[in-house]
Amino acid sequence: MVSMMEGEKRKQRQHQQDKPYRGIRMRKWGKWVAEIREPNKRSRIWLGSYSSPVAAARAYDTAVFYLRGPTARLNFPECIVNDDRELHDLSAASIRKKATEVGARVDALQIAALHHNSSAGSTESNSNSNINPRRVTIKPDLNEYPSPESCDEDN
Repeated sequence: MVSMMEGEKRKQRQHQQDKPYRGIRMRKWGKWVAEIREPNKRSRIWLGSYSSPVAAARAYDTAVFYLRGPTARLNFPECIVNDDRELHDLSAASIRKKATEVGARVDALQIAALHHNSSAGSTESNSNSNINPRRVTIKPDLNEYPSPESCDEDN
Protein backbone atom coordinates (compact mmCIF):
# COMPACT_ATOMS: atom_id res chain seq x y z
CA MET A 1 0.00 0.00 0.00
CA VAL A 2 2.82 2.41 0.84
CA SER A 3 4.61 1.67 -2.45
CA MET A 4 1.44 2.57 -4.39
CA MET A 5 1.34 5.98 -2.71
CA GLU A 6 5.03 6.55 -3.40
CA GLY A 7 4.51 5.61 -7.04
CA GLU A 8 1.64 8.07 -7.36
CA LYS A 9 3.70 10.86 -5.80
CA ARG A 10 6.60 10.15 -8.15
CA LYS A 11 4.19 10.17 -11.10
CA GLN A 12 2.73 13.51 -9.96
CA ARG A 13 6.21 15.06 -9.66
CA GLN A 14 7.12 13.80 -13.13
CA HIS A 15 3.85 15.17 -14.53
CA GLN A 16 4.51 18.59 -12.98
CA GLN A 17 7.96 18.70 -14.59
CA ASP A 18 6.58 17.68 -18.00
CA LYS A 19 3.63 20.09 -17.90
CA PRO A 20 4.47 23.12 -15.78
CA TYR A 21 1.32 24.96 -16.94
CA ARG A 22 -2.23 24.11 -17.96
CA GLY A 23 -3.00 23.67 -21.66
CA ILE A 24 0.55 23.16 -22.93
CA ARG A 25 2.90 20.30 -23.71
CA MET A 26 6.47 19.87 -24.85
CA ARG A 27 7.41 18.33 -28.18
CA LYS A 28 10.21 15.75 -28.37
CA TRP A 29 12.56 18.35 -29.87
CA GLY A 30 11.98 20.91 -27.10
CA LYS A 31 9.35 23.28 -28.48
CA TRP A 32 6.33 24.06 -26.30
CA VAL A 33 2.89 23.93 -27.92
CA ALA A 34 -0.54 25.08 -26.82
CA GLU A 35 -4.01 24.06 -27.92
CA ILE A 36 -7.50 24.16 -26.46
CA ARG A 37 -10.69 22.24 -27.05
CA GLU A 38 -13.62 24.23 -28.39
CA PRO A 39 -16.66 24.22 -26.09
CA ASN A 40 -19.24 21.56 -26.98
CA LYS A 41 -17.11 20.27 -29.88
CA ARG A 42 -14.49 17.60 -30.36
CA SER A 43 -12.26 19.93 -32.35
CA ARG A 44 -9.29 21.80 -30.94
CA ILE A 45 -7.96 25.28 -31.63
CA TRP A 46 -4.23 25.24 -32.35
CA LEU A 47 -2.57 28.09 -30.45
CA GLY A 48 0.98 27.78 -31.73
CA SER A 49 4.45 26.50 -31.02
CA TYR A 50 6.81 28.44 -28.74
CA SER A 51 10.32 28.19 -27.38
CA SER A 52 9.28 28.82 -23.76
CA PRO A 53 6.57 27.23 -21.64
CA VAL A 54 5.51 30.65 -20.35
CA ALA A 55 4.74 31.89 -23.88
CA ALA A 56 2.67 28.78 -24.63
CA ALA A 57 0.83 29.16 -21.30
CA ARG A 58 0.07 32.82 -22.00
CA ALA A 59 -1.35 31.90 -25.42
CA TYR A 60 -3.51 29.26 -23.74
CA ASP A 61 -4.66 31.77 -21.09
CA THR A 62 -5.72 34.24 -23.76
CA ALA A 63 -7.76 31.62 -25.61
CA VAL A 64 -9.40 30.14 -22.53
CA PHE A 65 -10.30 33.63 -21.28
CA TYR A 66 -12.09 34.45 -24.55
CA LEU A 67 -13.81 31.06 -24.66
CA ARG A 68 -14.87 30.74 -21.01
CA GLY A 69 -14.85 34.28 -19.65
CA PRO A 70 -13.45 35.72 -16.43
CA THR A 71 -14.22 32.57 -14.42
CA ALA A 72 -11.75 30.49 -16.49
CA ARG A 73 -8.86 28.77 -14.68
CA LEU A 74 -5.76 30.60 -15.88
CA ASN A 75 -2.04 30.03 -15.50
CA PHE A 76 -1.37 33.76 -15.07
CA PRO A 77 -4.62 35.44 -13.95
CA GLU A 78 -2.78 38.66 -13.08
CA CYS A 79 -1.70 39.12 -16.71
CA ILE A 80 -5.10 39.04 -18.43
CA VAL A 81 -6.42 42.41 -19.53
CA ASN A 82 -10.22 42.44 -19.71
CA ASP A 83 -10.90 44.68 -22.70
CA ASP A 84 -14.48 44.19 -23.91
CA ARG A 85 -13.82 46.22 -27.07
CA GLU A 86 -11.01 43.97 -28.24
CA LEU A 87 -12.57 40.68 -29.41
CA HIS A 88 -16.23 40.57 -30.43
CA ASP A 89 -15.89 37.75 -32.96
CA LEU A 90 -15.50 34.53 -30.95
CA SER A 91 -14.65 32.34 -33.93
CA ALA A 92 -11.83 29.84 -33.65
CA ALA A 93 -9.77 31.86 -36.14
CA SER A 94 -10.07 35.11 -34.18
CA ILE A 95 -9.26 33.40 -30.88
CA ARG A 96 -6.26 31.66 -32.49
CA LYS A 97 -5.05 34.99 -33.91
CA LYS A 98 -5.27 36.81 -30.58
CA ALA A 99 -3.68 33.94 -28.62
CA THR A 100 -0.78 33.57 -31.06
CA GLU A 101 -0.14 37.34 -30.94
CA VAL A 102 0.18 37.22 -27.16
CA GLY A 103 2.27 34.05 -27.21
CA ALA A 104 4.63 35.40 -29.87
CA ARG A 105 5.12 38.65 -27.93
CA VAL A 106 5.94 36.78 -24.71
CA ASP A 107 8.26 34.43 -26.60
CA ALA A 108 10.12 37.35 -28.20
CA LEU A 109 10.44 39.17 -24.87
CA GLN A 110 11.74 36.07 -23.11
CA ILE A 111 14.26 35.29 -25.84
CA ALA A 112 15.48 38.90 -25.75
CA ALA A 113 15.79 38.72 -21.96
CA LEU A 114 17.74 35.45 -22.17
CA HIS A 115 20.12 36.95 -24.73
CA HIS A 116 20.53 40.06 -22.59
CA ASN A 117 21.17 37.99 -19.46
CA SER A 118 23.64 35.70 -21.23
CA SER A 119 25.61 38.62 -22.69
CA ALA A 120 25.65 40.38 -19.30
CA GLY A 121 26.63 37.12 -17.58
CA SER A 122 29.61 36.59 -19.87
CA THR A 123 31.29 39.71 -18.49
CA GLU A 124 30.76 38.57 -14.92
CA SER A 125 32.50 35.66 -13.24
CA ASN A 126 31.28 32.17 -14.01
CA SER A 127 29.99 31.66 -10.47
CA ASN A 128 26.41 31.76 -11.78
CA SER A 129 26.98 29.05 -14.40
CA ASN A 130 24.64 26.61 -12.63
CA ILE A 131 21.58 28.85 -13.14
CA ASN A 132 18.99 27.27 -15.42
CA PRO A 133 18.12 29.78 -18.22
CA ARG A 134 14.67 28.17 -18.69
CA ARG A 135 13.67 29.27 -15.19
CA VAL A 136 13.91 33.02 -15.87
CA THR A 137 10.72 34.63 -14.61
CA ILE A 138 9.81 37.90 -16.26
CA LYS A 139 6.50 39.72 -16.06
CA PRO A 140 6.68 42.22 -18.94
CA ASP A 141 3.88 44.59 -19.88
CA LEU A 142 2.37 42.74 -22.83
CA ASN A 143 0.17 45.66 -23.82
CA GLU A 144 3.27 47.54 -24.94
CA TYR A 145 5.17 46.62 -28.10
CA PRO A 146 8.96 46.68 -27.80
CA SER A 147 10.49 49.66 -29.55
CA PRO A 148 13.54 49.43 -31.82
CA GLU A 149 15.38 51.84 -29.47
CA SER A 150 15.01 49.49 -26.49
CA CYS A 151 16.54 46.64 -28.53
CA ASP A 152 19.55 48.84 -29.42
CA GLU A 153 20.11 49.77 -25.77
CA ASP A 154 20.50 46.12 -24.79
CA ASN A 155 23.55 45.61 -27.02
